[in-house]
Amino acid sequence: MEIIMSKVSLFANIAILIPVCAGLITNARWVHVAYGDRSPARDILLSIYFSIAAGSAFLLLIGNIGMIAALLLVQVVYKILSAFTVGTLRNPVVVSNLLIAILHMFTVATIFSFGPGLSV
Repeated sequence: MEIIMSKVSLFANIAILIPVCAGLITNARWVHVAYGDRSPARDILLSIYFSIAAGSAFLLLIGNIGMIAALLLVQVVYKILSAFTVGTLRNPVVVSNLLIAILHMFTVATIFSFGPGLSV
């Protein structure tokens, strides 16, 4: 079960982040509503998103369940914190972050429930 859920979470990362990165790179109109005007901070976020997408693709290939859990745990923390740092649930990025965090929390719980010998 943890293998299936890991793949679902990693594919979700890739499927969501490819169009988001493309929108940020091309400065798409919808990006201004969700992320604001182009700025160094937004470009840094682009590099983080690209890293998560590339890391997800890499982890799909190698299938290291511990590394997958680590990536997803970091994402869960930052996605939940985004609701507090932005201070609203009206921002579409915050809403999508929370929905993705739910998926990744379920995946991480599955990994630690069924994972072979994972330890801290």
